Amino acid sequence: MGEGNRLSGVHRFAIATASCTVLLLVAGALVTSNDAADSVPDWPLAYGKIVPPLIGGIRYEYTHRVIAAIVSILTLALAVWLTRVEKRRWMRRLGWTAVGLVVAQALLGAVRVLEGHAAISATAHAILAQIFFVTLVSLALFTSKWWQGDVAVLKDEGSPSVNTLALWTTGVIFVQLILGAAFRHGAFGILPHIIGAGVVAVMVIWTGAVAKRRFARIPAIRRSVIWLHATFGTQIVLGGAAYWAILSSRDAPQPGLTYVILSVAHVIVGALTMAASMLLTLVCKRLLRRAPEGAHAAEAGEGLAARSAPGHLEAGTR
Repeated sequence: MGEGNRLSGVHRFAIATASCTVLLLVAGALVTSNDAADSVPDWPLAYGKIVPPLIGGIRYEYTHRVIAAIVSILTLALAVWLTRVEKRRWMRRLGWTAVGLVVAQALLGAVRVLEGHAAISATAHAILAQIFFVTLVSLALFTSKWWQGDVAVLKDEGSPSVNTLALWTTGVIFVQLILGAAFRHGAFGILPHIIGAGVVAVMVIWTGAVAKRRFARIPAIRRSVIWLHATFGTQIVLGGAAYWAILSSRDAPQPGLTYVILSVAHVIVGALTMAASMLLTLVCKRLLRRAPEGAHAAEAGEGLAARSAPGHLEAGTR
């Protein structure tokens, strides 16, 4: 098997691992939305068994643990594969960083089960899940032929640069996910999350508008902006619908199906929005370079000097 085929194989495996992580996020969101986080009191076993009675909330918690174990194995296999085929040392390190993140995520899950303190431990568990997911998404991009191939590097002469805007957008989306997780796990009310949504909306619209105005003809940037706008637009609709579902089911004895579907969808699309923003940030980092400060002044000075040269002046007076 040639080197190209090996790299193509690890790229597909990275995509598969990231896709399985989406299922893990779904399973985790189902645990919270169904109030099943305290349905299993022990860890790593469940009621002292490898396979507990699959009734009530135990079904959601146990399914979450099984999928987490599968994702952990896939992540370890990905790191080993990268170690064998990757020449880029930072990529090998990133693969093992993903392993460290999934181990830390498992330990945080154990703390949530054994020690409680949901507002802190569950929020931290949810935040680390987002970091782990975007790490795998980044690995999938870094192992692609597009990332490793030759691309034309473009100058971004505007201010602020698209690189800066994309990075800040990713940052505010991450903060918004923290606020959402904290609200979902009872750390505080919804007002900070609503304010955060407004800030994210401004950054997403601003970044997309600037990127399209300057680099609309660059397919990779154009597709990344479309993906970011699509996920964020969907997220806004789901956020409103999920909050309506919360208010509607406030007095219900247990979460209804509508609330579960909308709240889980809101969590997952939030993760996809974060991934889309990260991809846009990385694509811009790959393609764009900031024009050196003072470059325009230097060019103008060179032009003036050329026009002031004796030969140029003589030609102009003939």
